[in-house]
Amino acid sequence: MKLKDKLKKGELVIGTWCILPNPQVINVLAKSGLDFVLIDMEHGPSNFETAQSMIEAAESEGCEVIIRVSDNNELNVLKALDIGASGVIVPHIESVMDREKAISYIKYPPIGIRGFSPYTKTGFYHSRPSHTNLENDKTLSGIIIEGMSGINDFDKIISDINLDLIYLGAYDLSVALGIPGDVNNPKIKEIQKECAQKAKEKGKATGGLFHSKEDFEYFKDIGTQFLCYKVDTNIIYDGINSMLNYAKK
Repeated sequence: MKLKDKLKKGELVIGTWCILPNPQVINVLAKSGLDFVLIDMEHGPSNFETAQSMIEAAESEGCEVIIRVSDNNELNVLKALDIGASGVIVPHIESVMDREKAISYIKYPPIGIRGFSPYTKTGFYHSRPSHTNLENDKTLSGIIIEGMSGINDFDKIISDINLDLIYLGAYDLSVALGIPGDVNNPKIKEIQKECAQKAKEKGKATGGLFHSKEDFEYFKDIGTQFLCYKVDTNIIYDGINSMLNYAKK
């Protein structure tokens, strides 16, 4: 079952963020059994050529790939989808206008304005009369809300039938609230809980980042479905650092 369909059915999916621009690393992560990997093209150094190789490395293990594009930009969204990503997450959505732009870039006409070339990975390298309708149906459309303007207009922003996923950027929210890095602060927890409930009422999934079993249970309890376990760099660092701390005691 496709990732988008799992979310629509209310299922929980688990993945990780990928900053390292490396197909071999993403292949290892995909082999572990993750539902998805999330290539970070905002904070990570990957270009689109490398990202396509990373997508192919993940797909070889039956793992879907979502791309966080660097900004709410038509060309970046177009390229991310043309190289074969199952969907995109557009960052820094602060208003209804921001969301409208993002959805228009993700969807082909008549819904949006996405440019059409069938001769890409996502087009299977040949022309298909049904391509645009099929892609509109199966592409996962996500946004990231990570500022207080977006939180304050949350209900209006998520009111779009073509929006599937709202990821809450806890770290940027912590900065906006004057508590930088304190992502377990009760203020953050309350926002996550309220937004998850509002999204669920409108048939949308929410996403978040977890680092521990306790974090996982918290997100599961509040109804967050799209869960990212750490970041590839952090997984490597924590794995080695914890053993070194033990060995050098």
